[in-house]
Amino acid sequence: MLRRTKILATLGPATDKPGVLEELIKAGVDVVRMNFSHGSAQDHIDRANMIREISQKVGRRVGILGDLQGPKIRIARFKDTKVNLNEGQDFALDINLDPLVGDNTQVGITYEPLALEVVPGSRLLLDDGRIVLDVVKVENMRVNCKVVVGGDLSNNKGINLLGGGLSAAALTEKDMEDIKTIAKINCDYVAVSFPRCAEDLNLARRLLLAEGCQAGIVAKVERAEAIVPEMMDEIILASDAVMVARGDLGVEIGDANLPAVQKLLINRARELNRIAITATQMMESMIDNAIPTRAEVFDVANAVYDGTDAIMLSAETASGKYPVKAVEAMDRICMEAEKQRVVRISDHRMNIEFERDDEAIAMSAMYMANHTKIKGIVALTESGSTPLWMSRISSGIPIFALSSSEETLGRVTLFRGVFPIYHKIDETHDHAEVNRAIVSELRKWNLAKNGDKFIITKGDLTGVKGGTNALKVIVVGQGLTP
Repeated sequence: MLRRTKILATLGPATDKPGVLEELIKAGVDVVRMNFSHGSAQDHIDRANMIREISQKVGRRVGILGDLQGPKIRIARFKDTKVNLNEGQDFALDINLDPLVGDNTQVGITYEPLALEVVPGSRLLLDDGRIVLDVVKVENMRVNCKVVVGGDLSNNKGINLLGGGLSAAALTEKDMEDIKTIAKINCDYVAVSFPRCAEDLNLARRLLLAEGCQAGIVAKVERAEAIVPEMMDEIILASDAVMVARGDLGVEIGDANLPAVQKLLINRARELNRIAITATQMMESMIDNAIPTRAEVFDVANAVYDGTDAIMLSAETASGKYPVKAVEAMDRICMEAEKQRVVRISDHRMNIEFERDDEAIAMSAMYMANHTKIKGIVALTESGSTPLWMSRISSGIPIFALSSSEETLGRVTLFRGVFPIYHKIDETHDHAEVNRAIVSELRKWNLAKNGDKFIITKGDLTGVKGGTNALKVIVVGQGLTP
């Protein structure tokens, strides 16, 4: 049985240790995340080269996602590194304060417009909500607050406004420079942090295209504004994938609201034929422990039940003590969750009239696969659209995307239940010969044996994007198949 839910693992110091990266890929990582909040351009280039080298060595196409840092709305620094704030005390955030001399009463900030975007009664959440401040008064660009929830506060912690509303642009000057590195690496996906609207994502796409990069755009949903219904659809449709980034999003909308929003985002992304990624603290305890908590096991399984395409590990693999064990644990949980009936049933687009023949063929293939005894589906694809549409249908049937396009193979690494295979098909109109070549490829990977039945989707003209116009059922070892 092949695992359908994809595993996305963040690279960092822990994965730079000799042999760890190869072990991660062998353990089941489908896509790696390069966090551009850390490291130099050369660090990312070196890691990308290593990923591709190992990927080729082990015979598995592993995707690469570059994650832009985005706007960082943070406090500055304390002269003694950290302070302790008590409930009820006064504390100020001041853009005019020296950024190195914060103390128990005040600290500098990096985001100048903050004083213009809050009013008395606004609630600010620092350090992922661990510190809560209520704004009392704003004067001369100084935000005077009352501490509602106190505790230790250290240098450079993030600031969120409960309910959202801060206007920081999604793409910073640093991000625009990092896009050039991402294009040089030729990442398969680029994640845009804190998008407010479709234009933030469209701008990122234009900048990538200007650098000659066709990477898919991932919208990281982190702002409260992004989950307003009309804005949510706008953001999803402007992207190729949506990440439920539960850290900052949870701070802005409140933790209690996260489960419902996660389910809504995943469901809506799938309805709109986009990829869904669930991220943040999925196996957080495994940064220091060799096994996950029961709560983390339930969290991962529930994301699979929700229909997420991929689940992401952050510090667990980037800096944790047990990066390989974290991937292995995630793999086990996904495999068990995928055995449940709820993961294999779907009514996706059952009552919709299709505008494109290739989408209708994709849906027909999935309907047939789910109602007959089929070993797998083979989609000969140039653009990746046909396997994407197929992957929106819940099923236990593997979909093998055969393509000679490295760009397409990289994209499908995030599609739930789709497995990329490089395959160069000779320019031929002999359909029997094409079928024989497909079966030979499946046999090479030990995916087919005599008597296995497969569905094949393809176009009459090879090398043409959007040209899928045929569906055929073959039985390995019978007729014209080898």
